[in-house]
Formats: sequence, C-alpha cells, structure tokens
Amino acid sequence: MEHRQSEGAGQPATLIVGQSGGPTAAINSSLVGVLREAKSQGIKRVYGMRYGIRGLLTGDLVDLSNLPNEVLPALQQTPSSALGGCRYRLTDADIPLALSTLQEHGIQYMVYIGGNDSADTSHRLAQAARERETDLRVIAVPKTIDNDLPVTDHCPGYGSAARYMAISTLETTLDTKTMPDIYPVKVLETMGRHAGWLAASSALAQVTGWDTPHLIYIPECPKDIDEMLQEVQQCYQEKGHAVIVMSENVRIRDGRPLAVAGMEVLNEGRADVAGKPDFVDSFGHSYYRAVGAGWVLTQLITKKLDLRARLDQPGTLQRMSQAHQSEVDLIESEECGRAAVRAALAGTSDLMVILERAESPTYRCTIGTAALEQIANIEKRMPADFITPEQNFVTQAFIDYALPLIGGALPQYVELQT
Repeated sequence: MEHRQSEGAGQPATLIVGQSGGPTAAINSSLVGVLREAKSQGIKRVYGMRYGIRGLLTGDLVDLSNLPNEVLPALQQTPSSALGGCRYRLTDADIPLALSTLQEHGIQYMVYIGGNDSADTSHRLAQAARERETDLRVIAVPKTIDNDLPVTDHCPGYGSAARYMAISTLETTLDTKTMPDIYPVKVLETMGRHAGWLAASSALAQVTGWDTPHLIYIPECPKDIDEMLQEVQQCYQEKGHAVIVMSENVRIRDGRPLAVAGMEVLNEGRADVAGKPDFVDSFGHSYYRAVGAGWVLTQLITKKLDLRARLDQPGTLQRMSQAHQSEVDLIESEECGRAAVRAALAGTSDLMVILERAESPTYRCTIGTAALEQIANIEKRMPADFITPEQNFVTQAFIDYALPLIGGALPQYVELQT
C-alpha cells in the first residue's frame, strides 16, 4: 500500500503516535506495530507524544523516525508505556491548540493507543478535524486490562493481565495452604474500575486442577456485607481455608463502594471515617489506594468471623508486569498497531481497530474497525451467562472465552499428599 502525500506540500506523510491511560504488558507491542508498519509503508517522519495528549498540547514530542530496528524487540518486551501516559480529558478549549500543533508539524495521521477515555480523545479530535476540513486521520488502538471496551471481542493488554492474575491466584493459594492456621483466609484484590473481567480471570487457575479461587466478587454483582461474610464462613467450614478474589470497586446492593460501607461497619456507623477516594481524575474516576475494598473485607472477616485474613494486593504490577506476558497478547497488540497505520493511510478516520473472534474449533481472531462513537465513554460489563447464579463465581462459558487469550498452559504445581 502506498503512503499518502500531504495535500499541496508534496512532502512525505507524517504520523504521530501516543499512549494513554494505565500501562499494560503489551502496550509497547502496539507501539512497535505502529513503528514497523509506518516504516514498511514508507512514512519518513514519525513523532511520539510524550505523556499522551498532554505532550501534544505542550509540544513535548519525540522524533521516532530514526529509531534503530534492533531496539524494537527490546521495546516490545519493555513493561509500562515507553512514551508515557496520562489521564487527561481533552477540553473544547484544547482542540484548537491540538490541531494547530499537528498542522505545524505537518502531521496527517494520528494513532492513539488507549482505552475508553483515549477513545473519547481520538473521537473528539477526529470530529474537530472533519468540521474544520483539516487533513487529519485519527485511528485509535484498543488497550486496557479492564477488557471493558465495547464492540471488540477483547482488548490488547487483557490477556497478559489475566495470565498474571491466574498464576498469582495459584501462588497465593499455595501460600495459604502452607500455614492455614496462621492466615486461613486470603483476599486477592484486582484492578477493574467498573467491570470484573480481571477478577474473573483468576478462575482460569482451576484449569490446572487446583480448587482455587473459592469466591470471586465483581462490580457487576453487588452483594451486601452479611452475604459476603456468610459465603466466606461457609467456604472456610467446608475447606479449612478460603481464597477470595475481588475487584477493587466492588459495591454493595445500595450502590455504595464496599470500601465506604465496610468502613462504616468497622467504625460502628461513623460516616466521617468511611473510606473516601484518594483522588478523582478529570474523567470522574475515583481511586482508592489507602483503604480499598480488599483491605476492608479482610478487616470485616477478622472482626466479624474471628478468622485471620490477609490481603494480597499486586497493585500496578498486575497491569504491566512482563513476568507472565501472554504471547497471544503480544502478537495481537502488534497487529492492532499495524492495522491502525494501514487504516489511516487508507484515508479512514474516527475509527478504532477491533479484534473479531472467528467461529472455529480453535481460537482465531481477525482485525477490523469500528466507529469511535460506538466505543468512546462506553463500558462493556461481563454478560450474565459468564456469571454463576450465586453471583460469586464464573461459568464455563467465561473460561472458554478467556483461556485462549492467556497464551499457553499455566504452570503445573505439585502438592505432596501424605
């Protein structure tokens, strides 16, 4: 495919790429895909935005045009976002400056790698460019461990995080079984703003034959505190220990975060000491770091059930650690980056690259595109058929969906029997 020429100037086309939102183990693979495809298509100038859209607005750009080919394999294996990310909501006042900076650098093509909020940024820039009849093509590349983007079958970044979580569940289970008299209950807290895809992936540990986890709590299924405690108590009585995986933003039935409602219970109804978010970003997302759902649940178990409970909280490691990177995730992420460049050069805009699962006995995905207006600011929750009637675990349908994404067999750990 031939690259386009900028209208009138007769100069080689110029492309800019940025990364945004929380990093993943595969976001740099998408960046590598963009760089490799841009080179193969004859694009001579490629800029990178430092810290996402903020870099465009502040002029913090880096020239990636002459990045040596031998650097790319190492870049693909590098954790986190090589260009830096951000959580900045583009304002109407920002758009003229953004378009002016793009025009000043002769940029006709923009690829933005990110999740829901990044899709909103891409969509608004594409719309503004079209309204102003500016020669700019904007294509988004999906990225999120939350796996909550609509239309696409799954999101690059999720497979690696799901593999990390499945293995972490196995390992924390072995740790719990080693000395169940010390900490018989283990709570593993995962990321996941409003969707439970990542917590659900812990259930993949069961394909190795281990009975773990025992309970999974996700935002799609609110439960009151007494319900959770009753389920934990029953599990402990049956098994002699309990391993619980929960999303960081689990809520109770009245809609309040467990971190808030649980703190009130622990402090005998005093709302003034209830858990509050550490900060709220420009998109309105709350972040609980000091006192989260997992910590609150461990305290409730200890206080109300008289069972010692311990919290395992991987934090940001779960989203971008290379330790358990999925090969499937790595390959698909690069192909999405490549596809975005091809879509831009074909003259399309205001689209996101998506993964479409083929109906076949073996796992296979093809790459397509979807309008950003179908994706921006929309979250995909786990469907009902992926959740058990008790709403504390996942079904085989979820296992069948998620297992191919983690790229290869999980470790086979051994338990010595007496």
